[in-house]
Amino acid sequence: MKIYLAQQNYHLGNFESNTNKIIAAIHRAKSQGADLVVFSELAICGYPPRDFLYFDHFIEKCNESLDHIRLAVEGVGVLIGAPQRNTNSSGKSLFNAVYFLENQKVQQVVQKTCLPTYDVFDEDRYFEKAKDWNIVSCKGKKIAVTICEDIWNVGSHPLYTVCPMDQMIQQGPDVMINLSASPFDYTHNTDRLAILKTNVEKYQLPIFYCNAVGSQTEIVFDGQSMVMDKEANLCGQLKAFEEDEKLFILNDDGTISGEVITKKEKVASKELTPDKLDASLNIASLYQAIVLGIKDYFSKMGFAKAIIGSSGGIDSAVTLALATEALGSENVVAILMPSAFSSSHSIEDAVLLSKNLQNEYHVLPIKIIYDTFLQELQPLFKQTSFGLAEENIQSRSRGNVLMAIANKFGYILLNTSNKSELATGYGTLYGDMAGGLGVLGDCYKLQVYALANYINRNNEIIPHHIITKPPSAELRPNQKDSDSLPEYDELDQILYQYIELEKGPTEIKNLHFNPVVVDRVLKLVNTNEYKRNQFCPIIRVSPKAFGVGRRMPIVAKYLS
Repeated sequence: MKIYLAQQNYHLGNFESNTNKIIAAIHRAKSQGADLVVFSELAICGYPPRDFLYFDHFIEKCNESLDHIRLAVEGVGVLIGAPQRNTNSSGKSLFNAVYFLENQKVQQVVQKTCLPTYDVFDEDRYFEKAKDWNIVSCKGKKIAVTICEDIWNVGSHPLYTVCPMDQMIQQGPDVMINLSASPFDYTHNTDRLAILKTNVEKYQLPIFYCNAVGSQTEIVFDGQSMVMDKEANLCGQLKAFEEDEKLFILNDDGTISGEVITKKEKVASKELTPDKLDASLNIASLYQAIVLGIKDYFSKMGFAKAIIGSSGGIDSAVTLALATEALGSENVVAILMPSAFSSSHSIEDAVLLSKNLQNEYHVLPIKIIYDTFLQELQPLFKQTSFGLAEENIQSRSRGNVLMAIANKFGYILLNTSNKSELATGYGTLYGDMAGGLGVLGDCYKLQVYALANYINRNNEIIPHHIITKPPSAELRPNQKDSDSLPEYDELDQILYQYIELEKGPTEIKNLHFNPVVVDRVLKLVNTNEYKRNQFCPIIRVSPKAFGVGRRMPIVAKYLS
């Protein structure tokens, strides 16, 4: 049997574009002699559609697209994801479904059983779970079709009460096919390999896994669709972070024609959960994910140019380099806004960076703006000394300048705050926390340095001095980040234990961290939730990002 995997980048709700793309792939597959074409989860509308699923019009558009695709299916079978209305008298109004199309007809519909409600997923909010499980027959092969999470309910601690493969294996399938929309994080491809291997070993069947690719606001899908034979050898893997399509030949004995990429013994057998932060872990993939996140955010929203506040510091430098890679140097504008506390080398570093990247830059000092603020506030501030308010006025002045330029010329401001800063509240609301997209908001400071070194892997793009100098907000004389925060080597490891691994204070202290520092850090994280609640979307690259996947109360006593 010839199975064609179509790993495509869909635009959520852009039914015309998605439909045309899908039909074109069906024609390409047919021209190569494919028996079956496999697309990803909810391919017709894009994933995740979230509350659009409540709109009847949205579901009608899905059905219209499905009809157009159905009429294009002749001489080949198609498995494609789309929402399906629940016609039963009870339960939620929709299923997350896969349609099997053949000979211009809907031959069968398979519904998703395991509906994730953790992290960025909220499927139980919208969908009813499957109540029956039947294999699909195509070209003489019996196919066990599952949808994303359906194959993750394996192991010693299953999350769900029903495992669809346990139901279908009794019907004697020849192959497993899974349609997924599995988001990227820097551990997740290892997790997928381990899950696919576990399924193959458990059911003694080959598996074809088609994943989505592309970015939808904060979520990045990395593709890397895979094929394993019945021995759990990795026999095929599509490109990472790119659209890709490939025809595979499944033999009757469960083998896959062609060379084995990775022997079973070298395929991961367990999910990857590092017990401490490794800042360089999968740094190339992390870089690619952020670049794709920026690129798709702009292209799918119809934006053209980005504006960035360039301070001469590591965060803005890495953001500028990532944006230039994603959008092109001609579409990125850097604004340098020195104050009385800005060092001359910071300005020089920022200028050199823009020259290296060949992007447009402007120097707009904020001294007059800042002095005007202080002058107008003098009647209220006259009995007080210089402090946090005066520091933040500088940051908010810069935010206003950047937003004014963005509004005037239709640019989108890219935020440069990193995860360490956002976690501890080391940022100014409506100042350096302003922006339309958080580029580094899911990268700890140590990862930002790792990204800088990766960007410079072939030649010096980010000036060496930016990477080596002590980080500083430069809002008061001789200021360093370490005046307000623990050293990043310690801070980021504590934050990783609390945020990614969800360990409590006692567990973290037992890892030989300074108890006083642990208490201080956790208090900062929890008391600054109100700031993060007002922050822009963040490109998600970790197993636990701030935003939709981490829902914490703003007003709480716990660890405060």
